[in-house]
Amino acid sequence: MGENVSFPVDGGTADGYLARPADGNGPGVLVLPAWWGLVGQIKSVADRLAGEGFVALAPDLYRGAVATGADEAQRLAAELPADRVAGDLVGAARYLAATVEGKVGAVGFGLGGSLALWAASLTDDVVAAGAFYPLVPWHPAQPDWSAFGGTAAVVHAADEDSATTGPELDVARKAVETVGGELTIHEYPGTKRGFYNDDRTESYDPHASATAWARTLELFRSRL
Repeated sequence: MGENVSFPVDGGTADGYLARPADGNGPGVLVLPAWWGLVGQIKSVADRLAGEGFVALAPDLYRGAVATGADEAQRLAAELPADRVAGDLVGAARYLAATVEGKVGAVGFGLGGSLALWAASLTDDVVAAGAFYPLVPWHPAQPDWSAFGGTAAVVHAADEDSATTGPELDVARKAVETVGGELTIHEYPGTKRGFYNDDRTESYDPHASATAWARTLELFRSRL
């Protein structure tokens, strides 16, 4: 369903995977990978969004690298240059905004959940964000919550993973509400980080996955 594409970034280009709905166009959604990189499961999320009527772009933030184990994934995530990632996020959002019908949102998982929120604070092109178990403290940079006026976000927190729950989320919610934005936090009892990823049998939770996905689609359909 999808294709590999390149888009302008800071005077150069970056690559990604683009999936379009059957009628060719619709609102745009950035799909931001977990720390594994642009693996097949993330491409399947983009395809799934296309099936729901969205144009989905998953940027290749690791520049071709993918992780096969947790140690390698942790290293790749830790080595991500924040300035380059910011350029990729802004460039990908701008690319979508220039080509789609409607507005642009972002969805991400783990590391990508943090990046979805960061993207919404980096550019006005992203007006809604769905963050599945984002990593807190925020990586590679904390979103600027003061930039969330008029932006809506939903966070899906994994109940049993301290890296995706805790007081930082409530601090973020209050800061977003102060500037007139919306940040809704849902906790999923008994879940681990990765509960959406059906490639990870040790953490996948079909009920939580379906509920969080439906809530994310509801956000995008109301905002994009």
